[in-house]
Amino acid sequence: MTATPALGERTRRWTPGYPLDLDALLRPLRRGPGDPACRRDPTGAWLAANTADGPGALRLRRQAGEVVADAWGPGAEALVEGVPALLGADDDDTGFQAHHPLIAETRRALPGLRLGATGRVWDVLLAAVLEQKVTGTEAHRSWRELARRFGVPAPGPVPTGMWVPPTPRAVLGIRDWEWHGAGVDSARRRAIIAAAQVAGRLERAAELRGVEGRLLLRKVPGIGVWTAAEVAQRAWGDPDAVSVGDFHVPALVGYALAGRKTDDNGMLELLAPYAPHRHRAVRYIEASGFTKPRFGPRLSVKDYRSF
Repeated sequence: MTATPALGERTRRWTPGYPLDLDALLRPLRRGPGDPACRRDPTGAWLAANTADGPGALRLRRQAGEVVADAWGPGAEALVEGVPALLGADDDDTGFQAHHPLIAETRRALPGLRLGATGRVWDVLLAAVLEQKVTGTEAHRSWRELARRFGVPAPGPVPTGMWVPPTPRAVLGIRDWEWHGAGVDSARRRAIIAAAQVAGRLERAAELRGVEGRLLLRKVPGIGVWTAAEVAQRAWGDPDAVSVGDFHVPALVGYALAGRKTDDNGMLELLAPYAPHRHRAVRYIEASGFTKPRFGPRLSVKDYRSF
C-alpha cells in the first residue's frame, strides 16, 4: 500500500435491495488487467476517478449484507454519494423480455447483473476514444501510459500504482511527441483534444441520458455512434445504447441469437425485439460465456509509437 495522505476520508454504508454482483457491475469500467484506475485486491474493489470537485479514490467491499464505501481525496464526497447508481440502483429493467433461451437462462443464473452508472462523462469518454479502431491491447497500453504520465497519483491508502486519469486540462497540455510516445495516432488524438476543449459541456450528457445524451456527445468531431454508446453504457447505464461498429459484438450477437455471422444491420434486426433494452440483451449474451466460432487470424496489434 502507498502512504498518500488522505484529503478528507468519507465512508458510507449502503444496503442494496437486490442481488448484487459487485465484480460484474464494475467490469465494464476496467480497461485491461493492468488498469491503473480500476483494481481488485483482497481489501476490495478500487476506483480512481475525476469528479467535479477534483480527483478521488473509492474502495468498495461487502460486509454482511451491506456495501461499505470508503473514499479519499477532494472527490471523496461525490464518489460515495454516487455508489448506489454506480452499483445499479437506478437501473430499471421494466418491460424487458428474454425472447431467446440463452438470454432467459443467463438472466435466471445471474440475477445480480445490472447496469451501473458513474454519473460522469470525461473518464469513460477518454477511455472509449482510445479504443476506437484499435485492439484492446493497444488501447489499454495507451490508457496506462496517459494515466501514469499525465494523471495524478490516486489519493488515500490505495494499492500501489493507482492513478487518476488525466483531466481535460492535462490532456490539452500533452505535446505531439508525447501522444506519439503513448501510442495514440492522430485521429484519436484529435478527437480527444476536441472533447477536452468542451468537456464541461459534455458532462450534461449524463443528465440528458438516452438518445439526447448520445447526440450531445456526437457533436464532437471524432465521436461517432460506437463511442457515444460506449460512454452511455458506463456514464448513465443506458440500457439501449448498442455498440454499432464494434469489431466483435455483431458476430457475437448473430451467432448467439441466430447461429450465423451478422453485420451491424443484422445485429440491430436481431436486437429490435429487445428495444429499449438492446444493450441489456447484449450484456446478457456476453455474461453467458457464449463464444462465437473463430475463423482466421485475430486483428493484428499495431504499435503507433513505432510509426
